[in-house]
Amino acid sequence: MRHAMIVLAAVSCLSVVAFSQSAEDHVNKNIQAKGGIDKIKAIKTVRMTGKLTAGGGFTAVTVQENQRPNLVRETLSLQGMTSVSAYDGTTGWQIQPFGGHKDPELMGEDVLKDLLLDADFDGPLVDYKEKGSTVEFLGHDVVDGDDALRLKVTLKDGDIIYYYLDPDTYLETRKDVQEFIRGSVRESVTELGSYKPVSGVMYPFSISQGNKANPAQQTTTIEKIEVNVPIDPRDFNVPASLRPEERKSGMVGIR
Repeated sequence: MRHAMIVLAAVSCLSVVAFSQSAEDHVNKNIQAKGGIDKIKAIKTVRMTGKLTAGGGFTAVTVQENQRPNLVRETLSLQGMTSVSAYDGTTGWQIQPFGGHKDPELMGEDVLKDLLLDADFDGPLVDYKEKGSTVEFLGHDVVDGDDALRLKVTLKDGDIIYYYLDPDTYLETRKDVQEFIRGSVRESVTELGSYKPVSGVMYPFSISQGNKANPAQQTTTIEKIEVNVPIDPRDFNVPASLRPEERKSGMVGIR
């Protein structure tokens, strides 16, 4: 009996190790499918321009700019107004004229969480260990009738992302996000497709987002992706009106 228990324990340990190695293998294959770590790291800035469509004929122009290591600025333009969401590496801020807020304001935790995911320049799978995340391979699943490899990424803050990889290309076809905010869980679904290479790195040119009941609640069709383009770092900075030290010194408005 003791011998059987030892064998069972050894087999269990080997299974855990094998599953862990499998997760690491899938992450590496995903990175390689995107172009390889060298090409990914060679990109320092990205500007994505697209068109967002939603129910009721709603259409807007969107622009997302990223700069290493974790700067992001997103704009949405509609009917002569433009909203701004940005993160400077420390603080998130926004301008939301569609909600009647024409002045810059600091972001709350619930809004900032989504922006921090977009601020991760290479995405959660690249250098996930250095970022304090863990990855598990959960086996095969089915997405829209197609086979998919399912990875579970637990971020440093406890939020969870389930990635679904195409077993042939190893590119992401879908991700389910669970964000934990003040004791509640917010879930969202993103479907990714129409991958094309830009400077040797694969990017999705079709991005649909929504909830589990309606994953295609809004769709962004990327029209152009530019990499390693000049971006003024000041575009990400918190506006002077939100900086207490500048308000006190009378420097508000001076850039």
